[in-house]
Amino acid sequence: MKKKLVQAIVIALLLALVVVCAVAVKTDVSDADSRYYSTFVALLPPLVAIALALITKEVYSSLFIGVLLGGLLAANWNPVKSFDIFMNDGLISAASGTAGIFIFLVVLGVLVALVNKAGGSAAFGRWAEVHIKTRVGAMLATFALGVLIFIDDYFNCLTVGSVMRPVTDKHKVSRAKFAYLIDATAAPICMIAPVSSWAAAVSKFAEDTDYSGIELFVRAIPYNFYSLLTFVFIIALVLMKFDFGPMRLHEMNAIANGDLFTSGEKNEESVDEAGNPKGKVLDLILPVVVLIILCVVALLYVGGMFGVDAWGGTDFKGDFIGAFGNTDATIGLPWGAMIALVLTIIYLIIRGTVTFKEAMECVPKGFIAMVPAILILTFATALKNTTGLLGADVYVEGLMNSAAEGLANFLPAVIFLVACVLAFATGTSWGTFGILIPIVAAIFDPTSELLIIGMSACLAGAVCGDHCSPISDTTIMSSAGAQCNHLNHVSTQIPYAATVAGLSFVMYLVAAFIQNAIILLPIGIILTVLTLIVIKAITEKKEQK
Repeated sequence: MKKKLVQAIVIALLLALVVVCAVAVKTDVSDADSRYYSTFVALLPPLVAIALALITKEVYSSLFIGVLLGGLLAANWNPVKSFDIFMNDGLISAASGTAGIFIFLVVLGVLVALVNKAGGSAAFGRWAEVHIKTRVGAMLATFALGVLIFIDDYFNCLTVGSVMRPVTDKHKVSRAKFAYLIDATAAPICMIAPVSSWAAAVSKFAEDTDYSGIELFVRAIPYNFYSLLTFVFIIALVLMKFDFGPMRLHEMNAIANGDLFTSGEKNEESVDEAGNPKGKVLDLILPVVVLIILCVVALLYVGGMFGVDAWGGTDFKGDFIGAFGNTDATIGLPWGAMIALVLTIIYLIIRGTVTFKEAMECVPKGFIAMVPAILILTFATALKNTTGLLGADVYVEGLMNSAAEGLANFLPAVIFLVACVLAFATGTSWGTFGILIPIVAAIFDPTSELLIIGMSACLAGAVCGDHCSPISDTTIMSSAGAQCNHLNHVSTQIPYAATVAGLSFVMYLVAAFIQNAIILLPIGIILTVLTLIVIKAITEKKEQK
């Protein structure tokens, strides 16, 4: 009954859009700017898409409706112009703008298929059986690997997913919990790593402050409560051996019944076939290490580290940090991944674990495994594009400037909330940086510690919103890496992320008055652990009734 009601609502929404389009034909506004530009309505398309996805549990149609609504609003409900925006500014622009990431995804999918075929994953699973003997060990190992791969969030999500999935599956860790572990050590770790694509992006946006971009980024790290407390939250949660919210259902089902999925389609890889029994752990480790090294080198090359600014960037500084600041991950990562793929094929053929024909058969298998992620990423990027046409960034900038008047010490907490909402609604933390960092720099005294705290609140809020959003590329990549139903990942992760967000908000309220990270961090750690103890007690009490 409930399912039919939801379907009826969705159909009614679609019919309403069609009727509005038909009426709008009579209105000659095709050449006018959107009347909704820089208003709250600009945030409606992503909010509608997110709401529909959570209600219907169907992500493709929800994102499609969100993009369509964005096109209609941007075109003032003119059907011809709205379809043009939907196709050109939305889908086509999304596909062309993220083509490099698509290639990177496909290459990683092929690498995973190759390693499975060669028996490397199975060999690692046998090694893990000896050395990782508990669920706690499997989850902590996943967390540790996520922390070690701090260069880029896309790379983190997919690499950790492919390497640790056999281990967590063996110890009956639900795919939803696995996806959370990946997601929680992707963007949050990149946000506190001075050598990462994220640090480079922040450095670019913060160039107009009294600090150098990288100096400001480093100074903000101790106050990035969301990232730091997320790590405390994960470790404490794993060691306390409990879960809450929707995640608890997934974990209890995995432990009791061996069902790693619980609900939704089971995104098992099409490449999970019996691998070569001669495979060794080195057949998994070596391709991953080569991939990491080559991706880092490619990022530096694209950024001009080796004396040539390969892509004509204007911000090239000729050094390590400058190269990261000047690089383009959508170019560098496919470069490194493609070279790593060729070398891996050569290595595995020489090893005799795969034939050339078997290696080529892995190409379409790897592509098929990544199709869901590519589709979601395309629709999500199209939604961001149409939201940008509606001036959502200008609207938020106006809100921030008006909030600056009279709030003083409460501004870091306000900035954190605004960044959370904006990143959640748009699905992009980098876009949130670009909007809010210049505003934060203008609000605070450039010599005060509040500038550092406010900047950190901006970065932490952006990561938090990105972490929760169903249309975030990092969230999508985490689902792909874990081979988890995307909406299962989102619905189970939100209570965890919201808990840490609440703690972070309290810390920013306190930080405005104490302004000392050495004092604040222990307070945050204690608050996080105490909160989990209370939640555990409440959860267990409810189950006893």
